[in-house]
Amino acid sequence: MGFLTEPEPPRGVALDVLPGIRRIVAANPGPMTYWGTNTYLLEGPDGTWVLDPGPAAAAHVGAILAAAGRVARILVTHHHADHVGALPALLAATGAPVYGPALPPLDLEHKLVDGALCGEWQAVHTPGHAADHLCWERDETLFSGDQVMSWNSSVVTDMAAYVASLRRMLERPATLYLPGHGPPLAEPHRLVRHLLAHRLQREAAILRALAEGPTTIPAIVARLYPELDARLHAAAARSVTAHLDKLVAERRAREDGGLWHAA
Repeated sequence: MGFLTEPEPPRGVALDVLPGIRRIVAANPGPMTYWGTNTYLLEGPDGTWVLDPGPAAAAHVGAILAAAGRVARILVTHHHADHVGALPALLAATGAPVYGPALPPLDLEHKLVDGALCGEWQAVHTPGHAADHLCWERDETLFSGDQVMSWNSSVVTDMAAYVASLRRMLERPATLYLPGHGPPLAEPHRLVRHLLAHRLQREAAILRALAEGPTTIPAIVARLYPELDARLHAAAARSVTAHLDKLVAERRAREDGGLWHAA
């Protein structure tokens, strides 16, 4: 796939992305987060809007406050801790209203459903990586969170929803994605098509494994990801489980006592 790389970005500073949009990359690098979580600062009509406060790290919160000036609003893509861990501290420091998903576990002041607006930014419900995942779109720019990242594919918890969300994103007008991790992604539909094809290929490979006889999730992970870093086995198992759940719902697979079978 056409994933992107970038040099390690400087920490604690706001980097220009587009006119009126900057990002601060949190110091939480890792095999799931690349160089770290992107916190975006948007110039709003009433002050700075912060999109995804990032992990619970005092230095990161301090960098946001130093770069933002007056924080007028906080926007959220989804509930994972590397995106909202800093939310309580940022709220305590600013008292800014928070806009984000209507689904639990977040209990936000302004709960937005699909299609709702926060100023000129439209919430686009894109479940799959997380049930509550929202992208934020204005004109041809879309904050894609962890649903579509530029540096790697995402861990998926609901494969049926994820595939449907990818197809929906192909219908959206955005020509630039600003992801939750990694650099901006131009011509994003090309990568979205690759991600969709990749997931369907994985599904076909799982079906072939089931056709050979009863098997387990660890055995499928070993078969599909023979060279995978051991630190990522749990994430791969979650994605395989999401594939299997989709196949069960479609009556193409079944589980019995920990063993998975072709239906």
